Amino acid sequence: MATAATQTHKREAFSSRNVFILSAIGSAVGLGNIWRFPYVAYEGGGGAFLIPYLCALLTAGIPLLFFDYAIGHRFRGSAPLAFRRMHRAAEPLGWWQVLICVVIAVYYAVIVAWAAMYTWFSAQLTWGAGNEDAFFFSDFLQSQKVADVGVSTQFVPQVGIPLVAAWLIVIVIMAFGVKRGIGRANMILMPLLTLMFAILVVQSLFLPGAMDGLNAFFTPNWEALADPGVWASAYGHIFFSLSVAFGIMVTYSSYLKRKTDLTGSGLVVAFANSGFEILAGIGVFAALGFMAQAQSTEVAGVASSGIGLAFVAFPTIVSQATGGSIIGVLFFGALVFAGITSLISILEVIVAALQDKLGWARVRTTLTVTIPLAIISMALFSTTTALSVLDTADAFVNSFGIMAVALVAVIVVAWLLHKLPVLAEHLNRRSSFRVGTIWKVLVGILAPVVLGYLFISELIAKTSEPYSGYPAWFLAIFGWGMVVALVVLALILSALPWSGRSHAKDDPEYDEFLSKEEYEPDAETSAIPLIDTTTKGTGA
Repeated sequence: MATAATQTHKREAFSSRNVFILSAIGSAVGLGNIWRFPYVAYEGGGGAFLIPYLCALLTAGIPLLFFDYAIGHRFRGSAPLAFRRMHRAAEPLGWWQVLICVVIAVYYAVIVAWAAMYTWFSAQLTWGAGNEDAFFFSDFLQSQKVADVGVSTQFVPQVGIPLVAAWLIVIVIMAFGVKRGIGRANMILMPLLTLMFAILVVQSLFLPGAMDGLNAFFTPNWEALADPGVWASAYGHIFFSLSVAFGIMVTYSSYLKRKTDLTGSGLVVAFANSGFEILAGIGVFAALGFMAQAQSTEVAGVASSGIGLAFVAFPTIVSQATGGSIIGVLFFGALVFAGITSLISILEVIVAALQDKLGWARVRTTLTVTIPLAIISMALFSTTTALSVLDTADAFVNSFGIMAVALVAVIVVAWLLHKLPVLAEHLNRRSSFRVGTIWKVLVGILAPVVLGYLFISELIAKTSEPYSGYPAWFLAIFGWGMVVALVVLALILSALPWSGRSHAKDDPEYDEFLSKEEYEPDAETSAIPLIDTTTKGTGA
C-alpha cells in the first residue's frame, strides 16, 4: 500500500537560478514601478529623493527580501506551510498573506485588461485629441460619480471582454506549472518588457521639452530631506516595490535548489528593480516635459501618478507627440507585460498554498483557484462601479493588509520565535554575501519601527475622514470589512486539517533537504516537526 509520503506530488522547482531571478524581478517590476515611483520621487525632492530611497533600499528593502528568501528556502513550502514548519502557531501569517494575494489578484487583472485595450486604442488614437480624461472615465469605464457609488451589475463590454482574455492567458501560464509556465513566461516577457521600455525611454528623450521634464525629476530639493514624510514615503514605496510580505518571495524561494546563492540573487533582484524604476522615471518625466511644453505650462501642472498618469496623461502625450502611437503602444504594452508577470506571481502564492494544504495536482489546483477568482473579478470590475471598488480595496489591502502582516511577521519571527539566528545561518551557508548582526538589527528592530510608524500614520489618515469621500457603508464592506475578514479567514484556514496527501504531513523531499544540510543543526532547529494532523504537534 502506498504511504502518504509516496502519494505526495514532487515539489516543482525553477530550472535554474537565472530563471528564478527573472521571475523574482518580474514580480517586483509591476505597475507601481512605472506609474508610481516617478511621481513619488518627484514629490519627495527630485534628485534629493534618491538619498532616502537608497537608504530605504539598503536598510529595509534588501534585508526584508533576504528575510522572505530565508523562510521560503529553509522551510521549503508555500507561505502557510513555511510558517507552520517554523512554528505551528505561525501558520495564520502565511494564510494572511495568501488572502491578501486573493484580493490583489481580483483587481490587478482588470488593470492589465485596461492596459491591453489602451494598447489597441493607442494605435488608432481612439480617445480623440483633448478628450482623454472624459474618454477614460465616462466612455471607457462608464464610471459612476462618488455620490452615486454602489455595487452595479451594469456590464461594460469594453472592459469585460479583455478581462476574460487576461484571465485566460494567466490561467494557461499557471496551469503549466513553475518550470514550464511561470519560468518560461518570465524568460519571454521580461526581456521584451525591458526592450520595449528602453525604446520608449529613448523615444521620449527626443521629444521637445524632454529636458524640462528631466530637470524637474532630477533637480534636488534638499529641504525635502528634513521632512519625515518624505522618508516615510521612501520606505513605504521600497517596501511595496520589492514584493516583500506578499508571500511571493517565500513561495518563489521554496522552488530553488538546495545550493543556491540566496543573498546574491536578492541583491540582483533588488538593484534590477531599482534600476527599472529610475529608467521609468526618466521615460515618464521626459514625456511629461513634452506635455508641459505643448500645453505651455510647468511640469508640476501635468505631473501625476497612478491611474491618472497612465490612462489620462499618457494618452494626452500620445495625441500630441509625433509618432505618438508608437509611444502609446510601447507604454501600454509594457504595462501589460509588467502586469502579467506580477499577476502570475500573486496567483502562485494562492495555488502553492492550496496545493501544499490539499495535495492536489497542479492543474486541478490552478483551476480551483483561478476560475472562482476570475468570476469574482468579472462581477466586480467589469461594471460601472469598478473604479470605486478597486480604489478602496487597493488602498486598504496595502495599508492594513500587507503592511500589517509584515509588521506582525517580523515581530513574531524575530521576538517571539527568535528565529533570526536560524535564518541568518541558513543564508550564510549558501550565499556569497554574508549577513550578521546588522541584518538582525535591521529586520528585528528597524523594520518594526518603520512599519509601525507607517501603519499608525495610515490608520490615523483613514479614520480621520472617509477615504475619498466614499459612503460609510461602502468603506465598511470593501475597506474595513475586508481587512477584518482577511484576519478571520486566515485563522479559520489555519484551523482546518492538512490533507494526508499534502506536502506537509510526510514530505520525503523536506526530510532529504534537512539531511543534506552542510552543518549539524542544533537542538532547536533539528527537530522541526513535519505536520501531523492527528496530534497537536509543536513548533520548533
